[in-house]
Amino acid sequence: MIRTIAVVGGGVAGIAAAIRLAEAGERVTLIETRKRLGGRATSFVDPRSGQTLDNCQHVLMGCCTNLIDLYQRLGVLDRIEWHPRTYWANPPHEPDVLEPGWLPAPAHFTRSFLRMRMFTFAQKRAIARAVWALIRMGIKGRLTWRGRTFAEFLASVEQPPSVVQRYWDAVVVSACNLPVDRCDASYAIKVFQEGFIGGGWAATMGISTVPLVELYDRAEALIRERGGNVELGTSARAIAYDGTRVTGVVTEHGLVPSAAVISAVPADRLDKLTSDVVKAADHRLRSLDRITPSPILGVHLFFESPIMTTPHLVLPGRGVQWLFAKGEDEGGRHHVHAVISGAEAWMELDEEEIVRRVMADVQWALPAARGLEPLEARAVKEKRATFAVVPGIDAFRPSTLPDVRGGIPNLFLAGDWTDNGWPATMEGACRSGYAAATAVTGQGGVIDDVPIGLLAGILGLR
Repeated sequence: MIRTIAVVGGGVAGIAAAIRLAEAGERVTLIETRKRLGGRATSFVDPRSGQTLDNCQHVLMGCCTNLIDLYQRLGVLDRIEWHPRTYWANPPHEPDVLEPGWLPAPAHFTRSFLRMRMFTFAQKRAIARAVWALIRMGIKGRLTWRGRTFAEFLASVEQPPSVVQRYWDAVVVSACNLPVDRCDASYAIKVFQEGFIGGGWAATMGISTVPLVELYDRAEALIRERGGNVELGTSARAIAYDGTRVTGVVTEHGLVPSAAVISAVPADRLDKLTSDVVKAADHRLRSLDRITPSPILGVHLFFESPIMTTPHLVLPGRGVQWLFAKGEDEGGRHHVHAVISGAEAWMELDEEEIVRRVMADVQWALPAARGLEPLEARAVKEKRATFAVVPGIDAFRPSTLPDVRGGIPNLFLAGDWTDNGWPATMEGACRSGYAAATAVTGQGGVIDDVPIGLLAGILGLR
């Protein structure tokens, strides 16, 4: 008998869950407040210009096995451009290039790292000392750092403040959306162990060549082709509960009855969808207010002439962490996307001040931008972009399905903020969606991680 399964939330987690449910033969109803799928990792039509702009420049890495799998199922993997090189601004010199070489992991970055001019020999020795500690502690060793900040780990391996600011913080704030002095050490360590040290392909960066929303357009068709339904522009009001099981989702248009519900909305949104009675029946819902957000700021800049010679650029030690060259728009203007992660201090600034500060960093990093002002600028604040991976957060991240402590048996949770083993990333969201669908259907499962390289494993990273 075909059941109806309701999925609330059309972000990456909800799309991942809905696709896997549909593939397993379930009739899916995907409910999304916005008019398009993608959630916080999507695009919008700018009312000022009519252009489609990304909320922020989200990227994936070679270690994101589940997100890559989802894009393959959606038939959009060919719209991802892979970049093994990353470029690091080092004015007045040309950008430093970090890229894997022929040596096996964990030595694959050695040659290009030694050639970076932005660090002195002493600073490179300090970074190497910390990397060796990350290798020797192994995968299990990072668990001993749960509940402490990554800054504490860096202090334990004697990292100079200049190295912390220009290297470690530049990577961590981009990957975890928090600076090193606020990020739980175990998740920052995971980023380096599995994303940079464990294998040559893992650190390869994937960037969409189309607006993010176009990556998800196929999802709606796939769900409908398998007998499901996608209700866009529909606001969920509550999760219906009969005292034993959930019975569906109450929306602005009425009840969507279902045999099970997968909630794939942020923690604060789920908190509003569940009554006190529901929270009392399911321990996973009782600490939702302990999961707090961390913002991201994206600033779209349009110039009369090109200012970037690289596809992207890391700005170490600056307020802006990344610049992405987006090519020419329909009017021939050159589009640059600036990204500020962990942007809490920027949220109260007006757009004029934001653009002024961003342009100061752009002109510091790019000689071609000096003396120029953008023809147009658009600041996009995502105040609730991700959850904050602060020390102690694991105590409050709920599991996908009820555990030994009990819970509502047909209510499943998904989202980057759930207990999926990853920090605040699209990969974590996708994993949680796959896990929730597997819990409902008994089919599929989470895609395996990229294996740790042989040499890295022999040296201790296992």
